[in-house]
Amino acid sequence: MNRLLICVVTLWLLPFLVEAQDRYAVFYKYKPQDGLNLDQPQDFLTDRALLRRAKEGVAVDSTDLPVTQRYVDEVYQLSHYILYQSKWLNASLIVTDMEGAKSIAELPFVEKVELVGKGYIPNPNARIGRRLFVSATAKVCPPGGKAERTLAAQELPSDFQNSLLGIDFMHEEGFKGKGIRIAVFDAGFPGTDNASPLSHLLSNNQLVAKKDFVRPWNQNVFTDNQHGTNVLSLIAAVETESFIAGAPEAEYFLAMTEEVATEYRIEEYNWLRAAEYADSIGVDIINSSLGYYDFDDPEMNYSSGQLDGKTAVITQAANIASSKGILVVNSVGNYGPSEPSILAPADSPNVLAIGSVNQSLEVSNFSSRGPTGDGRIKPDLAAFGNGVALLRSNGNVGFANGTSFSAPQITALAAGLWQAKPEWTRAELIENLLRSASQYENPDNLLGYGIPNFREALYGEILSVEENGEIIPWKVFPNPMEGNKLTIYFGSSLSAEFSLIDLNGKTLQNQSLSRNTAKDPYELQLEGIRPGMYIIQMQDGKLIKQQKLIRL
Repeated sequence: MNRLLICVVTLWLLPFLVEAQDRYAVFYKYKPQDGLNLDQPQDFLTDRALLRRAKEGVAVDSTDLPVTQRYVDEVYQLSHYILYQSKWLNASLIVTDMEGAKSIAELPFVEKVELVGKGYIPNPNARIGRRLFVSATAKVCPPGGKAERTLAAQELPSDFQNSLLGIDFMHEEGFKGKGIRIAVFDAGFPGTDNASPLSHLLSNNQLVAKKDFVRPWNQNVFTDNQHGTNVLSLIAAVETESFIAGAPEAEYFLAMTEEVATEYRIEEYNWLRAAEYADSIGVDIINSSLGYYDFDDPEMNYSSGQLDGKTAVITQAANIASSKGILVVNSVGNYGPSEPSILAPADSPNVLAIGSVNQSLEVSNFSSRGPTGDGRIKPDLAAFGNGVALLRSNGNVGFANGTSFSAPQITALAAGLWQAKPEWTRAELIENLLRSASQYENPDNLLGYGIPNFREALYGEILSVEENGEIIPWKVFPNPMEGNKLTIYFGSSLSAEFSLIDLNGKTLQNQSLSRNTAKDPYELQLEGIRPGMYIIQMQDGKLIKQQKLIRL
């Protein structure tokens, strides 16, 4: 009877005991090492990570060294649990109570202790029924998401979004991300191990790592919120009869960093730790469809001025990852149409922040706007985000809205480009992506530099075709096109055939063009053409050039 009473009282008290345990970041003053030094980086970084740094001209530094173990051991004595260490910020993420936090703050080697998350192992259903901005749901996935287009016969649901970026041409050229390693940070990946369009990741050993940074003891990332599966499918999925993404031949690291049930700054540290691990195993690109601005504890909120590219913890992490040669691609957020409304880490000057366009190639209403807290233009690029075709956790094709789903399309494009141009540095890759975009010469805080294109990023405005020792120019402007007049530099003859083709392959116009000299451009009037995306084709004998044209 007494034993039963003790058990009942213990179970009754358990929720209160757990409630008293919060999550803290412990920052250390120093970083002494035993046995590791910067002269032997192979002891703590993989060969692939070292090769990336060599290509980027990045030296190994103290941020690459681990946290001092004897500090960790001493902190452990005053805490309930240690979640993980951050070598970049020289910190430990721990679980303890208020008294434990005070005792740890008094240790001579501790710089400071900060509360980063209330509670511990919260109820996954704690916030159901409350309309709060969760970064993996409302912040990056607005409600809705039905297909906005009527699919043509023989057209896959993924064809439109792929053609917008030139993914179709990228695949024709043989670039599908092979040799590129991509990390996807999200809230869970249920169905990834069973969905047919993603099965090649396991069967071909393309899934090189998977980790849960929310619950470090959990070995199963194929669970929780399907948002990660949706995002991953837009980069990695391939099934010729149903869905094709941009980089199905890349390698992948799946990381769970988002705690869907609550929203505290601990998630920024989860992202940070995942980025550290991604760096150590030689990841080339991080795709993050997450963003942070407001939290369950208002004292953790960031002001608009603090979204300045250097203040938020997650932005600091993205900056460090970028400095080590990793391309970070992040959703700009779904707080539009308010201005400014970007989220961290999209505020980073080193991150490619991705906005969303609708079927008319205009900014989506929900897509967050710039500028940053320090006045810089954001987003950087944009892709289709209204009614995006993607995979559900059951492997079926569905549709959804959000900058969450425009960002991974840019990640796939970047992977194909880097495969095509492995000699490019991270900065050169970004430069060519921006230069290829639809409003490169006139960026704004709605779409940044606009919609990028594989062909333009790879070849640029000059088509390097040698004919009689001359370089044949290729340029189409204005693009996007608002009026009716179109100007085209092409070839070296005095005449050429022009065709205007819709995205279903139907030729809408065909005419012969002429000019007085080979130095002059061809000029024509395009009247009665509805707003949208088209293909223009110029042909001069065996020389054929195509380019997407945006009609506003």
